[in-house]
Amino acid sequence: MNDLVEVRPGVYRDSVTLMRVSRALTERPGVSVAVVAMATELNLGLARDLGFAVPPATPGDLLVAVRAGSPAELEDAAAELERQLAAREQASGTRRGDAPPRTTRSAARTFEASLALVSVPGEHAFAEALDAVESGLSVMIFSDNMPVEQEILLKDRARARGVLVMGPDCGTAVVGGAGLGFANVLRPGHVGVVAASGTGAQQVTSLLDLAGVGVSHVLGVGGRDLSAEVGGRSAVQALRALDDDPATELIVLVSKPPAPEVARAVRDLDLATPVVAALLGPGQDDLTTAAEKVLRALGRDVPEWPSWPAPARPPAHPPAQPAPHRAESTAGTSGAGRQAASHGVAAAPRPALRGLYAGGTLCAEAALVAGAGEFTDFGDDAYTRGRAHPMIDPALRLEALRGVASGVVLMDVVLGHGADPDPSSWLAPAVRDAVARGVDVVVAVVGTDGDPQGLRAQAARLNEAGAAVFTSNAAAARHARLLAGG
Repeated sequence: MNDLVEVRPGVYRDSVTLMRVSRALTERPGVSVAVVAMATELNLGLARDLGFAVPPATPGDLLVAVRAGSPAELEDAAAELERQLAAREQASGTRRGDAPPRTTRSAARTFEASLALVSVPGEHAFAEALDAVESGLSVMIFSDNMPVEQEILLKDRARARGVLVMGPDCGTAVVGGAGLGFANVLRPGHVGVVAASGTGAQQVTSLLDLAGVGVSHVLGVGGRDLSAEVGGRSAVQALRALDDDPATELIVLVSKPPAPEVARAVRDLDLATPVVAALLGPGQDDLTTAAEKVLRALGRDVPEWPSWPAPARPPAHPPAQPAPHRAESTAGTSGAGRQAASHGVAAAPRPALRGLYAGGTLCAEAALVAGAGEFTDFGDDAYTRGRAHPMIDPALRLEALRGVASGVVLMDVVLGHGADPDPSSWLAPAVRDAVARGVDVVVAVVGTDGDPQGLRAQAARLNEAGAAVFTSNAAAARHARLLAGG
């Protein structure tokens, strides 16, 4: 075998960067396997399972493991690796040989910052976020898997210092026009958003953008902020901040199902700026209805949201036996979907409708709208520990889709900076195979015409593969419910 195995001590790159470097290498001629990742136990085990002889390493080291068909192809891949790493380093704004700041506090002094973004493994996020808060910085915590006790302590300390904690597990924010985390390209405007939900905020703001309405700021506060434990600590701060912002004329409050008492307390805040609530739950508006309420409050017309019906198809092949599927946990399942999933056993027949979601709030909304089925949120902490978010790494969802032999599959595809640069390139072939097996596939594409992936191009490729495609997740869920006989 022609293998290259290296451990580079003390060389750090974020997981998104390294996943894209690995993908670029696997696309080189002759390269069969490429693992470029931090040397965590999970990644070391993966490399060993692939047959690489891995030397001792620590999680702070960079692991490189590449296999090619010939020495020349391996040499070419090694050269491409160096080009990729150098390009990513240049894009980050650092220069080779520069001594980076060793702490968040020293970085704040070096760059005269007012906001820190923390994206490290969850067990290390608290220390970095606290360092930022104590330095007088607001902080966006992209990291998940932080204990709720640490979140509460951070938010109390931030309020005392007059700064804002967005997160943990804050996937999306737009501050002064700058997108952070998973961020769609949005036109500027006068609608401010406070969101205890990343993909919920993306759905609402993308629909507003399609209707010609822009945003001032999107302040994510973390998916647990409106829980009974956290009590809306950051949501209250964010709402008051937007209320004081002269550029914000209307506020949208978005959340996955909140604790009822917290929702009431937040809604009862005395604010001068009107607020439209998009708080998911039984009997509450879905996100599309909330976006339409915003448009009417602004005196704007509600458009017909773009959609692409599934093309006619030939009779399906006889269904094959589904492949083994590791992602059968019901973690992240919500609403009636959770109830349906929790009563299933291995020998039970599959439900007529299965939701395979990357966005937690979109998953919760779809389960509420559909009313029955089995819904899995692959962005839940249970699935992201040690691996990239499913909006970046499609592996688990692809595996799950391949395991469906009949019925209806409902999925989301979320566009924007930070997300997969071309999701239809991997999803369209899997959709085509599923449709050939007789599966109806419905996809909600959340994004804008300005997103780098191209909203309409992505939708067209998925539609050509046989999926019904919607820009409204609620409309997609209703369509899937009808197909499933609901």
